Amino acid sequence: MKSIKISLEMAQRVKEFVNITQEYPYEILLKSGRYVVDAKSILGIFSLDLSQPVTVEAYSDDCDDFMNKLKKFEA
Repeated sequence: MKSIKISLEMAQRVKEFVNITQEYPYEILLKSGRYVVDAKSILGIFSLDLSQPVTVEAYSDDCDDFMNKLKKFEA
């Protein structure tokens, strides 16, 4: 499992983020405080407080490519 803090303050960034997550077959979660949602669910993401950075957790040993794509969202 690998994790990274990202910022998704604009709707366009959320859409771009979800499109990236859907390219990967493994489980990816978003955490904000005590709330955890599926990172592939746009509705789930919008239920979080996006005014603060959120944590992405990718559950795979081979997720370096995914983590590199998230660099532009880093908080």
